[in-house]
Amino acid sequence: MDWGGYYNTHVGFADVSGPAGTDFDGVDVFQNGEIHFTPSVTLDNGMTFGINIQYEAKTTGGAIVDESYASISSDTLGRIDLGNENSAGYKLSVAAPQVSGGIGINSPSISAFIPVSANQPWTFRQASVSSYTEVAGNNDVQRITYYTPSFNGLTLGVSYAATNGVNAGNNGAFDRNAAALNDIFDLGAKYSQSFNGVDVALSARWGTGDSNVVGISDPEVWALGAVIGVSGFEFGGSYAENDNGGAGGVGDQEGWSLGATYDIAGPWAVGLDTYQGEVTTAVGGGKAEYEAYQLVGSRSLGAGVTWAVYAAYAEGTTNAADPLGVTKIDGTMIGTSINLSF
Repeated sequence: MDWGGYYNTHVGFADVSGPAGTDFDGVDVFQNGEIHFTPSVTLDNGMTFGINIQYEAKTTGGAIVDESYASISSDTLGRIDLGNENSAGYKLSVAAPQVSGGIGINSPSISAFIPVSANQPWTFRQASVSSYTEVAGNNDVQRITYYTPSFNGLTLGVSYAATNGVNAGNNGAFDRNAAALNDIFDLGAKYSQSFNGVDVALSARWGTGDSNVVGISDPEVWALGAVIGVSGFEFGGSYAENDNGGAGGVGDQEGWSLGATYDIAGPWAVGLDTYQGEVTTAVGGGKAEYEAYQLVGSRSLGAGVTWAVYAAYAEGTTNAADPLGVTKIDGTMIGTSINLSF
């Protein structure tokens, strides 16, 4: 039997410029956590069979299961994952480094203080808000994934999901003719190696699915990432695209991250990173943009405990052709966090 997880608690003050009649200024709290149950059995032949069940520690309506899947692995076989989990392309992706404890701007988390998502036509797990993206945003659906063993630092992965979310939370059969998207494939590759004190991590991924809607082409996703570490410094970034074929009234999305960190001798680390994203609506030339910047200082207080302070700026804008009209929401915040991992 084994278990673990994480819990992050942020307290921040935001100064926000938003639509008339709104007031997002002031102090607020943001929490994010999960409890992971990961029991496993290793046979005499070296094969390991296990499960991974991840419970959300902070949700409305009580705890829910976020991801739940079974694994079969060995040093020579690699690993097979079966169940509700992100794709191989997603899990092998590399993006801009960030020291522990920031608000996470390569994600929608900044909206907990600065509601830039309020005027954006983005959807979760797509490139306008994060380079950790999925085909048509198919997050944690039932899928089959295989990862190769590491070959001198190179790991390859392939995933298949029958559909985009129809059977994500249960084991019921589904009608492929009724589903908007079927047969989703993802390919990913990651290379991690050290050369005379220089650490290198590279990633590449591509995925697609079969559209079942007249006039909607097959969606695709692809992304690249790289991080280089030397003498306590890390530099890196990522670029991702979602070509959605017009699905859901949303056209192409793209975004990129860039950042650097420095691990100071002792318990402190500092970092600076940015994310820039864009989404174009399928008709009319509408466009929305997201950009965010963050400076973080982080201190290890002991095994599994980190304290951080940070300052961030985020902005969401739309143009005149966007269905939402010309809007802009932007804000600056300062925050501090306590982060537990166990």
